Amino acid sequence: MSQQFPFSAVVGADGPDGPDPMALALILTTIAPDVGGVLVRGEKGTAKSTIVRALAAVLPPIDVIAGDRFSSEPHDLDSSPDGPFAADAPVETRPVRLVELPVGATEDRVLGSLHLERALTEGKAEYEPGLLARAHRGILYVDEVNLLHDHLVDLLLDAAAMGRSTVERDGVSVEHAARFVLVGTMNPEEGELRPQLLDRFGLTVEVAAPRVPALRAEVVRRRMAYDADPAAFAARYAESEQALRARISSAQGLVGAVRLTDAALLKIAEVCAAFDVDGLRADIVTARTAVAHAAWSGRDEVNLADIRVAATLALPHRRRRKPFDAPGLDEDLLDQVLGDEELPPEDPTDPEDPTDPPSPEDGPEEGPEDGPGEADGPGEADGPDATDTVEPVDQDVPAPSDLSSPASPDSGSGASSLSGTGSTYRTRLLTVRGVGTGTAGRRSRARTSSGRRIGATVATSAGGAIHLTETIRAAAPHQFARGRVDGRLLLRAMDLRIAEREGRESNLVLFCVDASGSMAARRRMEKVKTAVLSLLLDAYQRRDKVGLVTFRGAGAEVALPPTHSVDAAATRLEELPAGGRTPLAEGLLEAAHLLAVERTRDPQRRPLLVVVTDGRATAGADAVIRSRMAAALLAGTGITSVVIDCESGPMRLGLAATLAEHLGAEHVPIGEVSAEDLISAARSWAA
Repeated sequence: MSQQFPFSAVVGADGPDGPDPMALALILTTIAPDVGGVLVRGEKGTAKSTIVRALAAVLPPIDVIAGDRFSSEPHDLDSSPDGPFAADAPVETRPVRLVELPVGATEDRVLGSLHLERALTEGKAEYEPGLLARAHRGILYVDEVNLLHDHLVDLLLDAAAMGRSTVERDGVSVEHAARFVLVGTMNPEEGELRPQLLDRFGLTVEVAAPRVPALRAEVVRRRMAYDADPAAFAARYAESEQALRARISSAQGLVGAVRLTDAALLKIAEVCAAFDVDGLRADIVTARTAVAHAAWSGRDEVNLADIRVAATLALPHRRRRKPFDAPGLDEDLLDQVLGDEELPPEDPTDPEDPTDPPSPEDGPEEGPEDGPGEADGPGEADGPDATDTVEPVDQDVPAPSDLSSPASPDSGSGASSLSGTGSTYRTRLLTVRGVGTGTAGRRSRARTSSGRRIGATVATSAGGAIHLTETIRAAAPHQFARGRVDGRLLLRAMDLRIAEREGRESNLVLFCVDASGSMAARRRMEKVKTAVLSLLLDAYQRRDKVGLVTFRGAGAEVALPPTHSVDAAATRLEELPAGGRTPLAEGLLEAAHLLAVERTRDPQRRPLLVVVTDGRATAGADAVIRSRMAAALLAGTGITSVVIDCESGPMRLGLAATLAEHLGAEHVPIGEVSAEDLISAARSWAA
């Protein structure tokens, strides 16, 4: 087994003021797994994967029932599907597992499924555990979680929240414990998680490479020392690793005894309300994180410093309400809400639980100066006048210092970067013709690994889910010839059948946008940007890859190469300049070249070309002829195209419709991009 890079050797995880935010978030979620896991967002080369993989080595070992495939705790003898176990069942101690979930994993690999070999050879319906069972009481790590299919992400987060996994498939019904620390890493340049999924992660951290030359040099120095002699490098950090392991173990033992006072809970609610987060998950996660941080700091009661740390980790990603909003946290507002006064201590002699509703017999309480029927003002005892000053918070929140240092707070304010454009709307569905075989998504029809089952085909080396019924049916006629005598089904490779399913695929949506002077006139560009932004939002929701080509003046340019980051496309759209002549032919040829390159890189992802123009071609004397030749060239490739006609006014030339004919494309007036407008127009026509 190769030597893992030590956790404490990552620059910043060993800072003089304690671990940096990324290391701290990982530690806190291992102290209190009910926090809900960690999402680490950052640019490439920022030690995200390195520090996550090193985390398991600093966690205290666990006791499990020997031979149990579900890592059950020794005192829980009957919870495992492999049980029940005898009271004297042998117990073994082993390290915490780090289970990695590949982006291309299938649902049956994650949940587990029927043990195919036992089913076919012995006729037994036996459950084969999946990755969730293996990760129980350990760490489940998903690198590039933003590229994982949505239904798998949702499945993981549900299991992490419930602590159990239920499998109902292939004739087996199994429920088992699945308590694990979920850690996901992602590069926002490759696409974002949907806000609904983002909210399901307990904590999130933004990381960036350090800009201080001395820190960068130290990172390189440590990495080169590790590569030269991994064992010797690890030995240098063995003492700090053991100290960290002991501190985590101590915090895990203390976390259940940490007091979360009413004043602290009220302050957490005030913070979450001030940042206007949706739902109550933020309050719950912030409270759990604050408790974990108090235990990590060796305290038995939550204070303002704990709440501040918890808020900076639990709230930034929950402020992202719309797909193009950037996550972020206004730390000035946080300091203002928290104030400078320490939380009042809880009176341990008060036997009443303040969360219990008053008994009807008690009646309203009256103080010595209260009038009849007057109750005490809410939270008066918790006000800032009755508190003391807290120690400076920066002792617990060290400044960014390394590869995993957080990005500047100014990098994400929580506001949409496209405030200048009009509000978006739901667009009509634009699809690619035919049936593809691309990555599962939500746009065009395709043969995918998920969706409705439409048949079966002979298994190939490409793999796929076994269609058990069709496999048995293919093998049945040959049993006598194969000499079957003992009741066991005799199979050959030629018998295996895999299920054929039809669902939806994601596509490459390439926008070719006219930014010439004719588009800029009469505020037309604002309407165009709103339409394209709405289409981008649709592509985001359907998990498409997007690209942007613009043309104006004398030529065309690739404003954004194809990417999963729809946010980046939206930003480029906002910055799009307008004016000059209309080189329509150059725009179409640039789009054709880009699509040819992408076809080589990703042959299974079918493209959808969306040309946004009024159809004019004014760059050169032969501009019209060249544009028609370019359109014919694109039509010959068989690429599905759509022309969004931006022409407006009473005198229309219909040039975009003519372009659509030469492209073999669907012609859509810009007013019909909106699904609501299209439905309204259809209803009016029917009436």
